[in-house]
Amino acid sequence: MAIPNLRHLQAFHEVVLSGSISAAAMNMHLTQSAVTQAIAAIERYFGASLFTRTSSGMQPTPAGAICADRIARALGQLRDGIQELAKVEQSTAEREQLFRRVSGAQLASLTKLVEFRNFTHAARASGVSQPTMHRAARTLEQTLGATLFEKTSYGVVPTREAEKLSRRAHRAFVEISQAQADIDALRGRESGSTVIGAMPLARSFLLPSALIQFTREHAEHAVSIMEGTYEHLLAALQSGQADFLIGALRDLRISAGIVQEHLFDDPLSIVVRAQHPLARRRKLTAADLSSYPWIAPRATSPLRVHFDALFNDLGIEPPQRFIECNSLGAARAFLMEGDHMMLSSNNQVHYELQAGMLVCLQHPAGTVVRNIGLTVREDWRPTQTQGRLLTILRETAQQLG
Repeated sequence: MAIPNLRHLQAFHEVVLSGSISAAAMNMHLTQSAVTQAIAAIERYFGASLFTRTSSGMQPTPAGAICADRIARALGQLRDGIQELAKVEQSTAEREQLFRRVSGAQLASLTKLVEFRNFTHAARASGVSQPTMHRAARTLEQTLGATLFEKTSYGVVPTREAEKLSRRAHRAFVEISQAQADIDALRGRESGSTVIGAMPLARSFLLPSALIQFTREHAEHAVSIMEGTYEHLLAALQSGQADFLIGALRDLRISAGIVQEHLFDDPLSIVVRAQHPLARRRKLTAADLSSYPWIAPRATSPLRVHFDALFNDLGIEPPQRFIECNSLGAARAFLMEGDHMMLSSNNQVHYELQAGMLVCLQHPAGTVVRNIGLTVREDWRPTQTQGRLLTILRETAQQLG
């Protein structure tokens, strides 16, 4: 989806605030005809009438009210991002002028360059020539008076300033996309998309179960499941590349602007193959845990804390040699082909249990759980369809709790 002209978005925003084309033109130092043309361009972009002209001025239509909110949020993201790069000695008026000189094409180029860290690959992904991509990036640097890219032997490296502005820009673009989805929903049409950062438990059972129901109701809404380490998924969430995360909750005291919602407590068990020598053991002992090889979760995951506690609580040292793996597919192969043991949950190996491939043995400490839930940006506002997806996820989670 192409990014609308930022000048046109600003003109729309001014008309909403002032209720008048003439007042908006005066505030932006434009002619009334220029503001009128900008409004017409935005209406063409969203394919909807956004204003009703009355004796008291310009009043937003229902579609216009949706745009007013989303566009204000988008412009707020861009203004904050650009002003974060402004020099200390610049006045508020100078910073506003700086904001108005930046174009959507420049910011779109920035986000691609930060993503690909290579002019050729970024240009190809954007459908433009490499010189065009290079020119947009350098013009943006000159406009902002900031170094956004550095050339190294590894290629183009975005500076910290570039990454911060790119996150703001991407979140602004998401707001525009969501405005279109909300307008389509207003007209009874399905559109829009959702990117879900999914951790292992969610990918194996919770998310598929919820999405089967959701896609029956909203077949035209695109859903993408993003995998990766928690750190990668959190970065995607903060930049707007992921709409929300689902999986084991973390300590987020150091992550500003991120909130978590608890969905259910996930009981932990010891998972082995159905033919494992301990498969029929009612209660595992310290000797049992020490006698067989283990598959361990990643060192930075919440499950690793439970893994270490499993041994410490029995007064024995955790195994020093193990396979560290957060991939259920790979873990399944290790479990099925040998006598490995794994700390997991019934929910995560739901289908393998049903098929009789694996069995869950009681945790030696009794009932031990980890918290599963949603992680979102504090300022995220889901579309109507995304709201329905969240409702279905919560209902599915309640059945697991």
